[in-house]
Amino acid sequence: MAESNELCYLTIAEAADLIRDGELSPVELTRAFLERIDRLDPTLNAYITILHDGALADARRAEAELLAGEYRGPLHGIPIALKDLYDTAGIRTTASSRVMKDRVPTEDATTTAKLKAAGAVLLGKLAMHEFALGGPDPTCGFPLAKNPWNLDHMPGGSSSGSGTAVAAGLAMGTLGSCTGGSIRGPAAHCGIAGIKATYGRVSRYGVVPLSWSLDHCGPLTWTVEDSALMLQAIAGFDPRDPTTSRAPVPDYMDSMVDDVEGMIIGVPRDYFFPEDGAINADTKALAEAALDTLEDLGATLVDVSIPSLEFAGAAQQTIMLSEAYAYHRTNLVNSPEDFGEMVRGRFRLGGLVSGGDYVQAQRVRNVIKREFAEVLKTVDVIATPTMSTPPASFATASSRNTSSLRSLTGPYNLTGMPGISVPCGLTPDGLPVGFQIGGKPFDEPTVFQVAYAYQQSVRLYERRPPELD
Repeated sequence: MAESNELCYLTIAEAADLIRDGELSPVELTRAFLERIDRLDPTLNAYITILHDGALADARRAEAELLAGEYRGPLHGIPIALKDLYDTAGIRTTASSRVMKDRVPTEDATTTAKLKAAGAVLLGKLAMHEFALGGPDPTCGFPLAKNPWNLDHMPGGSSSGSGTAVAAGLAMGTLGSCTGGSIRGPAAHCGIAGIKATYGRVSRYGVVPLSWSLDHCGPLTWTVEDSALMLQAIAGFDPRDPTTSRAPVPDYMDSMVDDVEGMIIGVPRDYFFPEDGAINADTKALAEAALDTLEDLGATLVDVSIPSLEFAGAAQQTIMLSEAYAYHRTNLVNSPEDFGEMVRGRFRLGGLVSGGDYVQAQRVRNVIKREFAEVLKTVDVIATPTMSTPPASFATASSRNTSSLRSLTGPYNLTGMPGISVPCGLTPDGLPVGFQIGGKPFDEPTVFQVAYAYQQSVRLYERRPPELD
């Protein structure tokens, strides 16, 4: 068991080097993960579908290619898993809803296909909040993923299983999706890294949508460099997704530089560090300490103001719910009983949004984008807490208290800017807190560099959640 844990606690970068040099077998690595999943997932509920036979077939194929000298890159032979809204040909994709409980796609999502082309091993499909909205809802008909740091607490959402699987050593990397914070939120609450790249950087073709103009796809991993490796594999133009950009994709590993000397870090304190109690005190203190670390590393902190952020939450919710209602309207009318209670109620709210409301929300969105762009002329990145509170307990979870919290991640979905969450410590109760770094559109390299320098300084990746057995 100890040896199995050691393999499952390797980072992608570490395992990739061992696989490339012939010191680690993809089959041995995959078996270790499948054994650990079988042992721990009945408690953690990270997976909806576990692909025992398929994963071993992928691993044997990778091993044969490696023995033949056909090395595909750092994801070759690496066990990963996908949030269960990424289409997988011949494999059930449910979006954690009875509406799609029997849905089996006939082709892969573009991101799925790119990971396969990179030689990754697919362990399975991951738990999530129904249709990527709301909170954990036992009425949706699917198990609820738990936080490996404390099983009584939520792992964040909506990419709940994606965060749980990485934090618990049940996958080396995962893909989540993000409409208002569903990559960075689970990353923060599970003590791992997660990046939402610029809107248009990663294809969403073959991914069940929540909100077309806000949705993003991206990785959750144990370290910043692992997120860079996964983003490298999935980024780029896709003719089947007209929102993707043709801008060249840089080599993100060039950004793994432990240096922020001379960088200017913008801190919008009025919204992200308020004095009115809107942010949990432990969260705020740990984020302040993270800012101090960046300053100690040679960065300059500058207070900045984005006046219209106070309207971001209302605009984001208006756009998201109206677009979600448009997608789900037919099923809401014809088979409302197939939806969980929480999501059904919130989707129906989207039907009450008028055309005028939607247009006004988009106008607010454009104002906020202009204000961020103006600030980013004077700073390299913006740094804030990721979430306003540590992970909540299941006992206190409800759609009302989930949606009423101040969103510190949503503004980056409105603007389409890149944002990453990295761990910045544990509360006195042992719950993880995340630190968010955002940057200019398509400037993921700078975002990665600041996140990596911070990570290497505090080295929080050296501490894993407590073992369940």
